[in-house]
Amino acid sequence: MINFIDMLSKIQVKLTFLMISFLIPLTFTRCQGYEIGIRLNGIQDTTIILAHYYNKTIYPDDTARLDLHGKGKFIGKKSLPEGLYVVYLPTTKYFELIIGKNQNFSIESDTSNLIDHFKVKGSSENDVFYDFQRYMISKKDDLAKLQKSLSSAPNEQEKIKVRKDIESINNERINKIKTINSQYPDLFVATFLKATLDVEVPEPPKDKNGKIDSTWQYYYYRHHYFDNFNISDPRMLRTPLYEDKVMNYLEKVIPHYTDTINSEVDMLIDRTRSDSILFRFMLVTLFNYYGKSQIMGMDAVQVHIAEKYYIPDAYWSDKKFIDDLKERVAALKPLLLGKVAPDVQLRIVPVEHFIAAATDTALKKYPHAGSFLNLSQVDANYIVLIFWEATCGHCKVAVPRMYQIYKDSLEKMGVKVIAISTLFGEDGKVEWVNFVNQHKLYDWINAWNPYDYKFKIIYDIKSTPQIFVLNKKKEIIGKRIGPENVVDLINAYSKQYPER
Repeated sequence: MINFIDMLSKIQVKLTFLMISFLIPLTFTRCQGYEIGIRLNGIQDTTIILAHYYNKTIYPDDTARLDLHGKGKFIGKKSLPEGLYVVYLPTTKYFELIIGKNQNFSIESDTSNLIDHFKVKGSSENDVFYDFQRYMISKKDDLAKLQKSLSSAPNEQEKIKVRKDIESINNERINKIKTINSQYPDLFVATFLKATLDVEVPEPPKDKNGKIDSTWQYYYYRHHYFDNFNISDPRMLRTPLYEDKVMNYLEKVIPHYTDTINSEVDMLIDRTRSDSILFRFMLVTLFNYYGKSQIMGMDAVQVHIAEKYYIPDAYWSDKKFIDDLKERVAALKPLLLGKVAPDVQLRIVPVEHFIAAATDTALKKYPHAGSFLNLSQVDANYIVLIFWEATCGHCKVAVPRMYQIYKDSLEKMGVKVIAISTLFGEDGKVEWVNFVNQHKLYDWINAWNPYDYKFKIIYDIKSTPQIFVLNKKKEIIGKRIGPENVVDLINAYSKQYPER
């Protein structure tokens, strides 16, 4: 459950006067203007700032000059988009306002305690909002005492009692928000407060035999996750809640399977289509999130988003970015999990050549040793490709480690490892031969292509080392993992897909 006051205290106020371009076309503005009178005791002859939340960042909308009596006004010809706003004071203090449909009102407070002294005329939104904040503050000390009692409780019976007291306060908060929603269904403050509530999950039903489905409550929670939080409402983007709500759903609620994530991404994006700013925020957020993900296979989600939404619909992006994105998608698609690994031609260099070349400078540089072999010709239940460079710092650690894992486990499992040097030419050959001999990397397949780097492009090798794991059909079942993960991945895959 979200503690509203604690949530507010954790929000870092970031004030910037550089308005980003996609905040300008506010499609949901009204036309009658706004006039907000301000009177603040304890501050005078200074300028204050009215700003709005855009997710967790704050952007300025207007300024007002306070006179010697601390009085001033925010005035504008166009109405402000509804949402949660901040009045930012030069003393680094700030207080928040709900801006709803009625934007002609006045407020009064005192800098010694802005919330306790807050008074408003003409704004039911802020009457309700500040009444709720004062209520939460009144319960904060009680909760702190109960939390302290819980940590020092001498036995489980006492802990149960304290937990019930905590639950009672939490239920009181929930009921207060529900009451606000029933009394003020047309006010944004009711929508905002409701959005802080988690879904209440009922007890699971029993079937005709009296049994309970252990997954029923999970699926109920998942399917009702957004009941209290309307992600289609552009006003919610002007609060600090929006992104956290969406990210929590993606990270902690839904299963991390590509098909499932793609389906949920479709749902989230489709539910924001009605508002251009909301749509842009959702699309950019999801695209960047999955693009930066370090979880194996999540590149498939970014490809899905790019192809279905970003390339055709990101009207804010320039042609060069879209063209580059098309190229990136084309490069990634053949390497997604489940795809058959692209066939490439490599020169396989036998162990005898490395040993002989250790003391023969000319042989060490000779690029034509060995014979060409296509990846499609290699037969094994599992194949591990490791792309590496002898001059790469990470490779100097990872490659000997991969070789040791091969000798300890993979070789006995019938797994073939193809160690592919990505250095080229005679100088690259020297570095490669020296490293192989130094670490005696003789028993796996050592390969390269002396003058053709097409395989680096095909496998999108922008840094090394890079590991790909293939099954018998040469489908990619793992990639961009560490050597220490290879054995566990193959064992897990073998259990899940014994027929493959």
